[in-house]
This record gives sequence, C-alpha cells and structure tokens, in this order.
Amino acid sequence: MSDTAKFEIGGKGFDYPVMSGSIGPDVVDIRKLYAQTGAFTYDPGFTSTASCRSELTYIDGDQGVLLHRGYPIGELAEQSSFMEVAYLLLNGELPSQDELSGFTNTITRHTMVHEQLAAFFRGFRRDAHPMAIMCGVVGALSAFYHDSTDIHDPVQRTIASHRLIAKIPTIAAMAYKYSVGQPFLYPDNSLSYTGNFLRMTFGVPAEHYEVNPAVEKAMDRIFILHADHEQNASTSTVRLAGSSGANPFACIAAGIACLWGPAHGGANEAALNMLREIGTPDRIPEFIARAKDKNDPFRLMGFGHRVYKNYDPRATVMQKTVREVFDALKVNDPLFETALRLEEIALNDEYFVEKKLFPNVDFYSGVILSAIGFPTEMFTVLFALARTVGWVAQWNEMITDPDQKIGRPRQLYTGPTQRSYVPVEQR
Repeated sequence: MSDTAKFEIGGKGFDYPVMSGSIGPDVVDIRKLYAQTGAFTYDPGFTSTASCRSELTYIDGDQGVLLHRGYPIGELAEQSSFMEVAYLLLNGELPSQDELSGFTNTITRHTMVHEQLAAFFRGFRRDAHPMAIMCGVVGALSAFYHDSTDIHDPVQRTIASHRLIAKIPTIAAMAYKYSVGQPFLYPDNSLSYTGNFLRMTFGVPAEHYEVNPAVEKAMDRIFILHADHEQNASTSTVRLAGSSGANPFACIAAGIACLWGPAHGGANEAALNMLREIGTPDRIPEFIARAKDKNDPFRLMGFGHRVYKNYDPRATVMQKTVREVFDALKVNDPLFETALRLEEIALNDEYFVEKKLFPNVDFYSGVILSAIGFPTEMFTVLFALARTVGWVAQWNEMITDPDQKIGRPRQLYTGPTQRSYVPVEQR
C-alpha cells in the first residue's frame, strides 16, 4: 500500500500519511485534515476511525482472533489465571513467579474498602439495580482515597490501578449482598482473587463457605475472557473521560455506566431470557423457524457478534466450561438442556452457518452464571468486574501517550442556520 493517501476536496488535492501497526489494517493520519481543507470526516459510531494507538489488545473479527499483548485468548484462558492476565495487560509481559506473587499479594491487601462505604450503601433503595450501586460507589471512591487521584504522579496512578482492581470484587459482592438483605462479608486474604469474590458473594457469617474448585476455575476463565476487548464503547468512554484529566475512579465509573447499556453489557442477560422464552428443547424448531422469518421480530440472542464475523474465540473456551460446571454442580434443568440443544442445532444448520451466526461468549456465560447461582441483574456487574482490568490498563496507556488530547469529536450540523431572536409577544 502507498505510504500516502490522496484526498481531493473542492478541486484541490491533499496527501495524508498512511500509518501501519504491528498487525492489522493501515490507518490514514487525518489529524491535519480540517486545518488544511476545512472539512471533517463523518463516521457515526467511529467504526472506521482509530481513536488512539494501543499495544494492549488486537482483534481480527474476520478470522476470529483476539490477542492480549500478542497472546491468544484461548491459551490465556486455558493455561493462565486472571491475576496473571491482569499483570500482563498492566505491564506488557507475563510475570515471573516472583512478580506474580508480589502482584497478587498487593492486590489481595487492597481488597478491603473504607468502612464508611458500608454506610454509603445504605443510601440506596433496597431494590436498587446492582449496576446503579456500582456506578455510585465506584465514582465515590475518589472521595475516600484522595492520595491516589493525581494522574500526573506515576506512583499514584499505580496505587489507584491496584486499588480499583482489588476493590471492584468487594464492591460487586456488597452490591449483591445489599440487594438480598444479607450482611457484607469482609475479604479473606487466604483465598484467590476469584475464590474470595465467590465467598463474599455467596457466603454468610453463620457458616464456613467452601469454594467449589470447578466454579472457581469457571469464574476465573470468565474474568479472563472479559478482561479487555479493544476500543469498545465502555473502553472508549473511559479513555474519553480520562482525556479531560478526570481521576481514575471517575473514569472507571463512567465505563461502568456505559457498560450498563443493553446493547453492550446486557447481551448475556438477553440470551438467558431468550432461553427462558423457548423453555424446553422440544420448542427449539419453532423458534429456529421464527429466527429465519424476516417478518418475525424474534431474534436468536447470543449468536453472532458486532466484531467477530467468524466464531468468537472466547466462545470456544466457554463451550468447554459449560460442561465442566454442569458436571460439577450436577445441573439438571430444562433451561440448560435447551441451551446445549440449541447450540448443537445452530452449529449444524445451514442457514446459521452461512450467515456465520455462531454462539458467542454471551450465550455461554449467561448459562454458566445462572447455573452457579447469580441472578441476571448481576451479570453485567460481573462483566464490569472483569473489564476493570482492561479499563485500568487502557487508562494508564492513554495517560502516558504523547499524542493524547482531550476528546472532542466534531459533527455534521443539520439544524437551522443563523436567525434573529423574536420577542415572545411577537411570536
């Protein structure tokens, strides 16, 4: 490809440099376009726009590839741990055993939250959605941890990053406990990151909670698979908020608010609701026929993906995890039988194969989370918990990027042209 792109606007020609990354599509550097031509580009949703340069995550939707710092997501989910992936995203390389131990120890000792935050929770209605609580509490962290809000201090940035990754599971568990009227549980430093979260969520003070190894492994995989996903809506929100110089806690709260949208973080809940609507395996053919009918509003949720035009690489791991969890928990529920049968039919149906409507990670994760015991309103909270690692890594990268400027998208104005004010009595 040529190293310049030629634009012609108003009969005049302009050249713009073409930039190449280490992998993936080339990009046209149009930073001087407006200054030189007086024109903007028009790209709703920014689907053809690179908003930044990043070394964190690479996606090739056509080939079904997802890499974190160059490592395939399948290898990380099968062989790594969430703490190891968190270190990788934050620091650029996989840790040595000593580095991993040190990092895990640091995160473990940041898991407690300020005691006054418990009182903060009581300000919410008992029936508040857990994501509403997450938005409020995470945003309030800056009021409790003043010593790590100076974004220009690398040490404070590191402390804030560790605090966010460590405290998000505690806050998520507290949001769940508050919604069901049970007392909060303090973290247990003898447990793993994921095991600790499960105990804080499902344990009670009256008895000992035993972490199920299969469930712990499944949750750790789910966290890995959702840790980062390039410049999606919530990540872009975190970067945009951070570009103004906002403190990291406010930036992550902004990401949580964006993730709450049903088109983003609510997909696994929608997939589970669809399975409930289908009900039993014998009704699947009826709904398959409806999905193929262009005049029927019914759509198969959890199939296909905005980015992946091939099999979602995360779904491959989740497919295996579903069976492991079902076996460990001895699941016997028509809902889960329906999910497995629907998956089998869709993977072998010519219509779905031709349109590349493969089961995605949301199809499987909703089924697994429900089997473990999470209510659907907690699904997006768990997504936010995992994605906080990616958000924090993206935020840190943005802060240190010399090309970074405050986000300021432009627009194609279609409103009235200039007109004079008319006093109210003359209208």
